[in-house]
Amino acid sequence: MDYIRNFCIIAHIDHGKSTLADRMLEITNTLNARDMENQVLDSMDLEKEKGITIKSHPVQMQYQYGGDNYTLNLIDTPGHVDFSYEVSRAIASCEGALLVVDATQGIQAQTISNLYLAVEHGLEIIPVLNKIDMDAAMIDVVTDQIVDMIGCKPEEVLKVSAKTGTGVKEVLDAIVERIPAPKGDPDAPLQALIFDSVFNSFRGIIAYFKVVNGSIHTGDKVKFFNTGKEYVADEVGALKMKLSPRDEITCGSVGYIISGIKTASEVKVGDTITSVDRPCAEAIAGFEEVKPMLFAGMYPVETDQYEELRADLEKFQLNDASFVFEPESSLALGFGFRCGFLGLLHLEIVQERLFREFGMDVITTVPNVSYKVYTTQGECVDVHNPSGLPAPTLIDHIEEPYIRAQVISKADFYGPIMKLCLDKRGTLLNQHYITADRLELTYEMPLSEIVFDFYDKLKSISKGYASFDYHVIGFKDAKLVKLDILLNGEPADALSSLIHVDHAYDFGRKICEKLKELIPRQQFDIAIQAAIGAKIIARETVKAVRKDVTAKCYGGDITRKRKLLEKQKQGKKRMRQIGTVEVPQSAFMAVLKLD
Repeated sequence: MDYIRNFCIIAHIDHGKSTLADRMLEITNTLNARDMENQVLDSMDLEKEKGITIKSHPVQMQYQYGGDNYTLNLIDTPGHVDFSYEVSRAIASCEGALLVVDATQGIQAQTISNLYLAVEHGLEIIPVLNKIDMDAAMIDVVTDQIVDMIGCKPEEVLKVSAKTGTGVKEVLDAIVERIPAPKGDPDAPLQALIFDSVFNSFRGIIAYFKVVNGSIHTGDKVKFFNTGKEYVADEVGALKMKLSPRDEITCGSVGYIISGIKTASEVKVGDTITSVDRPCAEAIAGFEEVKPMLFAGMYPVETDQYEELRADLEKFQLNDASFVFEPESSLALGFGFRCGFLGLLHLEIVQERLFREFGMDVITTVPNVSYKVYTTQGECVDVHNPSGLPAPTLIDHIEEPYIRAQVISKADFYGPIMKLCLDKRGTLLNQHYITADRLELTYEMPLSEIVFDFYDKLKSISKGYASFDYHVIGFKDAKLVKLDILLNGEPADALSSLIHVDHAYDFGRKICEKLKELIPRQQFDIAIQAAIGAKIIARETVKAVRKDVTAKCYGGDITRKRKLLEKQKQGKKRMRQIGTVEVPQSAFMAVLKLD
């Protein structure tokens, strides 16, 4: 165990985590030159296209130091705020962390929040200053920022360029010197923490774990603590670039287990593996249950694909523990699922991965957050969906989730950021200058306001400089109303939303205008209306496509034309009574991007 080091890399988006991992794999010869490519740990096509890490990816390296051979287990983590849950799981299975900061940008909001996560778990922090080869690098300024934040000495900050490979060897030496070896008792009963799982269509479910006490051998009978199910460990092994089978995984190390598990519900991330013969007394304290921030309905395009969608979502959930779903039905869209996400990027990624990995095309409804509704009988109901709201006469008051948001930006953009936060019903809690021209603003604001486009707007008004991080602090009273969209007098439940009273009129008018452009013209007039209860607050009309019935009627008495037009009018009227309005998928998506 003295020769094992478990560590992860934490940083803000685009500060060079994956590139640093590439250089480490090269130096330790984990990969030969032929297999090397950029961001080699980002195994999904989607990750390579978007240039972001979505899944944390474990890999084992061998490193010679001072004549001894060390085993380094690296877990590469995502930087996006939507995937911070992946980071928390990676941190729980490590003893140390590399904190990577970009020398051209300095410390960002996500750097700070991930650092706090690591410090709470008692990890040894190694500060790394990346991108020192760039012309815009402010090496001394950013070093001072890191020293202020962590309280280390300036000479402890390692200066590297992950792109050129400068200083990466010193990082590997520092990992061996500074990060403590894992603690644990090799002779105790087996206790291993599952921190991730993947689905393989040939082998079943593969669980990744870290052995905390004891050791695990191929052929052992093991038991999962929370579910109580027993299995035979058909194969255990280390996580190289590919899975490499071993006879045993020793105490303190990271590995995988294949035991022919077929159903997703049997493997819970954060569960403990123990042996059947000598079970451990208690489970390891796993991770807190993830709380989805954002809910949206997902419906199959063809209604008969409902069961298929359920199977795909179950497989998908294995690979993404922060995704939750439950069945629901809608008048307009039939049967589908109510899904919980961590943010809009997460929703987009889930939709894209369902299409790529399972070939499943889904319709997604307008996302919203969950509210607590207190009824006049004194009950409290959780509402994830506007259609689940009790009748207005039964509602006493509604509470919505609030967050504390930290925005770090250049002082030049102070005005526009203040205005944006005020428009989103935010209240300023405090502000302080990190350096002479960098400012940290702390706001309290409703989660529903930042769900849609807050992040995009923040980036555009700050020319890409501002960074943003948030956590939920609880529920507060809110004046909310349910805004319904009526098409041809029928409510389209997939488009209804809960919204603050002050914003309802503007939002209703915008939706009506947007839908008017997107809904194709029919044989009859379609009225698009926004309503609060029985009160219509906005209306647009999609005009009918008319056939020129008077074309063959030339000359003669005007009554001949009148008769034909009257006949057409009766037909249109009858058609409006029986006609239905098809809402294209683009209309659902457009509601999200109203500005």
